[in-house]
Amino acid sequence: MPTVVSAGSESAVTLDRVMVETPRLRGVSAFDTPASLDVIDLREESATAGTNLSERLARVPGLLARDRQNYAQDTQLSIRGFGARSTFGVRGVRLYADGIPATMPDGQGQLSHFSLAASDRVEIIRGPFSALYGNSSGGVVQLFSAAGQEPDELTFRATAASDDTYAAAARWLGRQGRVGFNLAASIFDTGGYREHSAARRASANARFDIDLGGDANLTLVLNHLDLPKAQDPLGLTRAQVRQDPRQATAVAEQFNTRKTVRQDQGGAVYTQGFGGGHELKLVGYAGRREVEQFLALPVGAQANPLNSGGVIDLDSDYGGLDARWSWQGQLAGRPFEWTLGGNAERMRQHRRGYENFVGTALGVRGALRRDERNQVENVDQFAQAWWQLAPHWSLLAGVRHSEVRFRSDDNYTSAPNPDDSGRVRYTETTPVAGLMFRANDQLRLYLSAGRGFETPTFNELSYRTDGGAGLAFDLTPAVSRNVELGMKWRNSTGAVWEAALFRADTDDELAVARNVGGRSTYRNVGRARRQGFETSYETALGEDWRLQLAYTRLMAEFRDDFLICNRAGCTVPDTLVAAGTRIPGTARDQFFGRLQWQVRDWEAAMEAVAMSDVSVNDIGSESSPGYALLHMEVSRRWRLGAGSLRGFARIDNALDQRYIGSVIVNEGNSRFYEPGPDRTFLIGAEWKSAHH
Repeated sequence: MPTVVSAGSESAVTLDRVMVETPRLRGVSAFDTPASLDVIDLREESATAGTNLSERLARVPGLLARDRQNYAQDTQLSIRGFGARSTFGVRGVRLYADGIPATMPDGQGQLSHFSLAASDRVEIIRGPFSALYGNSSGGVVQLFSAAGQEPDELTFRATAASDDTYAAAARWLGRQGRVGFNLAASIFDTGGYREHSAARRASANARFDIDLGGDANLTLVLNHLDLPKAQDPLGLTRAQVRQDPRQATAVAEQFNTRKTVRQDQGGAVYTQGFGGGHELKLVGYAGRREVEQFLALPVGAQANPLNSGGVIDLDSDYGGLDARWSWQGQLAGRPFEWTLGGNAERMRQHRRGYENFVGTALGVRGALRRDERNQVENVDQFAQAWWQLAPHWSLLAGVRHSEVRFRSDDNYTSAPNPDDSGRVRYTETTPVAGLMFRANDQLRLYLSAGRGFETPTFNELSYRTDGGAGLAFDLTPAVSRNVELGMKWRNSTGAVWEAALFRADTDDELAVARNVGGRSTYRNVGRARRQGFETSYETALGEDWRLQLAYTRLMAEFRDDFLICNRAGCTVPDTLVAAGTRIPGTARDQFFGRLQWQVRDWEAAMEAVAMSDVSVNDIGSESSPGYALLHMEVSRRWRLGAGSLRGFARIDNALDQRYIGSVIVNEGNSRFYEPGPDRTFLIGAEWKSAHH
């Protein structure tokens, strides 16, 4: 079972001694950080498929990760309502893998290359201090792969599940002299719960930790992702869900909607310690991502000479550098540390659009309709300091200045389609501060506040609301003011309790203006507010039982009236969204509970997951109903001479409830709903070599 370590339990004490990197603090544990910070140990045993990070995140309060049963669109991930509007990929949340950004400079991120096979832990930060990570940081999720070790450890894992779903993974952890290594590979194949939702994915990861001597270390990380086949069944209307939740939309079959992705990247992290508590850390990375996607855009809509076609061909080259200098020591006789740094990132994107038909043949690449080269880059500087200013008080404060520049060069011009080249620059300064009170060894109380911002991504800039060609350079960044009041408690028996009240007020909120044919356009809609309460609790119940609970109450709403398009063919917004309307894609209530039993080689658990209704469009005319699901699992271990074998089985949605797993916000054809699977079964086995 993966363990959430928010403030620390007995398992948390071990993790706290490892540098928790999310808040960029070297000598301060998660328990003493004035922020909502969770650490999930991914090396602990699991009875899930081990293919998607969303499997491990359900227990984190304030975070919503929904597996869409659609690998053409990736996991939906939001934190405290930030990112809820995203119809594909991850938006509003910063993602990192081994210190390498999985979020591009414009704020668009992907989870598809996050490898659980290679992983060690994931760190999640919510609230004001995520602003120290720059653009689009309503929260931060960092995945870390395991470092090489002695003696060597080999792991093989295979699972088979309902809907012709199979997965296999292998990992080799080891060390040769001064070089530690982690080599991992995985493959995943599914026929899909819904029609036209089959997918195949392969990934490989390598990490090398090199001790250079003289308090210097170098980590090299390589990553490969191949997604050659990911069919897109599209969303369903409410009537279609009632009729058959497994069906695909007719146009999905007609146009063979699908997506292909290939990504390769590499990075290096160099750390050099100096005398007197000083340390230098340098990070460099580069990568390439190739995407081809076939949409269900009607042929008639492409008669418009300004239309960019129904096939997206997108090649992105990206890279960046990050440098920071930190120091640990004392100020006025009390522990103190500071960090100064800066980073620069750039993505160059070649975007082409093609018709999705040739003659009467649909779902094929046709004539060129768009050809542009885009570039986005950021240059940021940041500073942060932590000081224990009194025996029971500590202060954490920081500031970041960000400059994000977009440029587009249009190479597809004609008389009816003029040159749409352009550029725009956004700048923002985001301060943050938090005060922590150490009431006693078991209890911490804190207050933090800060400012964050979110620029439009290139995907959001790519299409104008009026249907014209070129980029939507009239969009402006959304700016948020965040405040959080929280407490953390733990005791010597391993019980952990955390709770937080939070509020984020946003100006120039970015929202979907239209969403038709797989294509979304966006606009700034004024003020919005996200506020609520979240809590988590974990404790042992005797020697054999353990209980985990998490609950989130989120109230997310628009605070200004605005107009949107809410009908086919609309180009000028004419439908009123009244102030006080809920932000779509958010649930007011979210609950997770897990009861686990373990005796010697046997382990069993029950999980309950519940969510209230989710609004699906800005006007609030429809919503997906709330649901409660029960999951069950059991496992047994056999110790063998050369290692150990663990067999496991899991039933998801054991009561066979019908429910909506995720929603497509503001889908223009009212196909808002992506049904979750019926009762599903999974069996698996994992072999791990013995330590000698």
